Amino acid sequence: MNLEFTRRLAIPMEIKERCPATADMTRSFHERDAVIKDILSGRDDRLLLIIGPCSADRLDSVLDYMTRLRAVQEKVLDRIFIVPRCYTNKPRTTGKGYKGMLHQPDPEGLPDMLGGIIAIREMHMRVVQETGFTCADEMLYTENYKYLDDLLAYVAVGARSVENQQHRLTSSGIDVPVGMKNPTSGDFSVMMNAITAAQDRHTFIYRNWEVRSQGNPYAHAILRGYVNKQGHAHPNYHFEDLLLVSELYARQPELTNPAIIVDTNHSNSNKQYYEQIRISKEILHNRHLHAGVRKIVKGLMIESYLVDGAQPVGGGCYGQSITDPCLGWEKTERLIYDLAEML
Repeated sequence: MNLEFTRRLAIPMEIKERCPATADMTRSFHERDAVIKDILSGRDDRLLLIIGPCSADRLDSVLDYMTRLRAVQEKVLDRIFIVPRCYTNKPRTTGKGYKGMLHQPDPEGLPDMLGGIIAIREMHMRVVQETGFTCADEMLYTENYKYLDDLLAYVAVGARSVENQQHRLTSSGIDVPVGMKNPTSGDFSVMMNAITAAQDRHTFIYRNWEVRSQGNPYAHAILRGYVNKQGHAHPNYHFEDLLLVSELYARQPELTNPAIIVDTNHSNSNKQYYEQIRISKEILHNRHLHAGVRKIVKGLMIESYLVDGAQPVGGGCYGQSITDPCLGWEKTERLIYDLAEML
């Protein structure tokens, strides 16, 4: 193999001993976990809002964003429950580009996986400590989930990972809710198969151990649009799409807690970040039109940061995304209040 083994990385237990969660962090984790599960099961009728930067690239601007979001959360808590996005590892379609804080604690520096593991744990800890928020992150590498499993409120499996057997089986052993995105092809059957696998029990290899999972009853669907064979983006957040997924759930009564989260960016917006405002409002309008849609659509996923748009790595604009374009803070704050008024 043309691999150079540069150094052994610390195992999760060693990183947790170095950066231990406090009792307050653990309490926040369990309290928020219970609420999110209540929303996905229908015991709590609030809207779940998973919102934040496309990639959490630097500690200072992420904490600034989270602090502002905390103040908004207090004003809409009776209608909206916020889970901030704090995405620290990013899939790259061609393998090129910034792969997230896990790879590069300094976006302009060289890859440093050990430094990245420590940096992402410290970032999630700081967010919980300073705002009380436990966050969402994408499970790009299944073996790395254990570094954050006592801090993360929500796990997303991306469109490129959802067909992967290890992601499905690992999701079946995760205690917190896991959202399965539809693949880039848009095939709903792939997403539904992933949910089925994640809700079932399995025996498999994980981090050099033979393990048994008990199944994750809160694995659910995330609709993020798709790309056709000509490379054109197509949305799947419309009324008919939501009804179709509802019908697919109905055909599999063994699946528990049927739920849809709609990702308002990516192929649903054709990466036109400002379209997330219109799309979010359209989805809530459709929830009002049909009891079945209202019952199954539990929340939204929105990409936002401090400054509108995106910049290249090293662009120098504080609080602007260095991956996908995001809504800026002013639009974000206004949108959250508008959504609360619609509920």
